[in-house]
Amino acid sequence: MKIDDFNESKTARQLEDFLANKLKESGLSGYIIGLSGGIDSALSAAIAAGAVGSDKINGLIMPYSSSSGQSERDALEISKFLGMRTEKIEITPMIDTYFKKIKNIDSVRAGNKMARERMSILFDKAYEQSRLVLGTSNRTEICLGYGTWFGDVACSVNPIGMLYKTQVRALARYYNLPASIISKEPTADLWPGQTDEKELGLEYDKVDRLLYMMIEQGITVKAELNKAGFEDKLINRAVSLLNKYYFKRHLPEIANLGLKPIPDKIVLT
Repeated sequence: MKIDDFNESKTARQLEDFLANKLKESGLSGYIIGLSGGIDSALSAAIAAGAVGSDKINGLIMPYSSSSGQSERDALEISKFLGMRTEKIEITPMIDTYFKKIKNIDSVRAGNKMARERMSILFDKAYEQSRLVLGTSNRTEICLGYGTWFGDVACSVNPIGMLYKTQVRALARYYNLPASIISKEPTADLWPGQTDEKELGLEYDKVDRLLYMMIEQGITVKAELNKAGFEDKLINRAVSLLNKYYFKRHLPEIANLGLKPIPDKIVLT
C-alpha cells in the first residue's frame, strides 16, 4: 500500500464519526478552532462541520502585527465557505507586553510564544462557550516535531493527526475546499516570509513518502530507502527530527515510583 492509496470518502466518514462521537461523549456545545487561513485548520473545520454542523463550530482568527493580511482573508474565506461563525482577537498587545524589556528575541522564541498565546486564548474561549478545542496538526508535523509543545499541538481532539500532509491535500479536495487554500504554500505565519518547508529543510511530498515507508511499512534499512530514491541527506534530516522531538508525541514524563496507572474511570459496585 502506498501513501496515496487511501479512500477519501471512507476516511471522511471515519473522521466525522469520530468528532460526532467525541462531542456527544463530552456533553459540550460544539467545537472551537483557530483559523490560520491554512489547509490544516480549514480541513479540520470542514470535517467538524460535516460531523456536527457548521452552527456548532466557532473559529478564532488571532493575528499578530506582523501576520500576513492574506492569512486573515483566507481564514475568513474558509469561515464563509463553511458557514461558521468567527471572532477576531489580536494577540499583539499580549506578545509585545511580554517581550517589551527582553532584548534580542529570536524568531523561533517569539513564534513559540505566539503559538502558546493563541492556544491559551482558544482554551479560555472553549471554557466560556462550553466547547472542545479542535486540533489541526497533521501526521507529518507530528512525526517531525514541527509544532509548539503546549502551543499549536495542544487540543481537545485532533481529526487529522493520522493524515500525512499529502493526504490532507487530497482530503481537502474531496471536501471541495477553495483551490486558493489547497494550493497556497504552507506557513505557520509566525514571522514575515516564514514557510514550513523552508524552516524544516524538507519538501512535504518527498518526506511524506519517506516517513510512510519507515513508519507504516517498517522499512528502516538505509540501503533500501536509497534504492527507493531517497538520498542520505533527506533520510538523515527526517530521522534526526523524528528522534530529537520524540517527547512532543507524549505527555510529560512522570517519575515512576511503582504505583499503578490511574484508570480513566472508576466504576463502583
